[in-house]
Amino acid sequence: MKVLVFGETGQVSRALALAGPARGITIQTLNRGKADLSDPAACAAAVMATDADAVINAAAWTAVDAAEAEEDAAHVINADAPGAMAQACAARGLPFVQISTDYVFDGSAGDPWTPDAKTAPLGAYGRTKLAGERAVLDSGALAVILRTAWVFDAAGKNFVTTMLRLSETRDALSVVADQIGGPTPADAIADACLTIAQKLVDGTGQSGIHHFSGAPDVSWATFARAIFDAAGRTVTVTDITTADYPTPAARPANSRLDCTSLQDAFGIPRPDWQAALTRIIKETTP
Repeated sequence: MKVLVFGETGQVSRALALAGPARGITIQTLNRGKADLSDPAACAAAVMATDADAVINAAAWTAVDAAEAEEDAAHVINADAPGAMAQACAARGLPFVQISTDYVFDGSAGDPWTPDAKTAPLGAYGRTKLAGERAVLDSGALAVILRTAWVFDAAGKNFVTTMLRLSETRDALSVVADQIGGPTPADAIADACLTIAQKLVDGTGQSGIHHFSGAPDVSWATFARAIFDAAGRTVTVTDITTADYPTPAARPANSRLDCTSLQDAFGIPRPDWQAALTRIIKETTP
């Protein structure tokens, strides 16, 4: 099987490039020079020209705060481009996997969010990603939307690498403790996307929206303590509230995702983020 991947330098696209060959899958990644998501027509053209068996969109506007001031630009990348990709996939009869986010929810519910829960984005980033979901669903393509949260790897700009960097010069940090979610290893997302794509190609998978995040669910503060423990670094973490750390874009308080449907439909369990964190720490620290 060959998979066309939009994105080349992001956390999940890098993980896809590594995971594919290990599974006997050929991965063709597209960087901005080959398919700029600010040009949806170019993205559609890339799909129309591909000899791949499936398409995964691992590229997006992910600058949550910047999207508040640049929502129109973010909308093109997060909504118009995936819609164009999906329409081209429908025309070609190619399965499509779109990665989405917990930010489509407002974070107010007390329980983990199910795929069919009411969406109500708090900010521009969530609105553009939700618009992308709807564009994909409206395309008529055989498509799966995979919502995930709190993505991390060894090299990207993420919470783990930020905490490790700060711990080099700080012995105390204040971290938000009233936002709860499931940290998700990028390589686990890549594996999930490839499994979904394979089943869609084989005819054993169906279109739908599913959730995928790491277990167990924790707060950012608890996650930070786990990072420092795994790295053997002595850093005192003080719990603070979201109100104590204001940002241009509001964050969901509850980012917990109910991943039952993905397990049922594709046999994919929630990944153990603690095991992944231990592995990543070994890769990134002397």
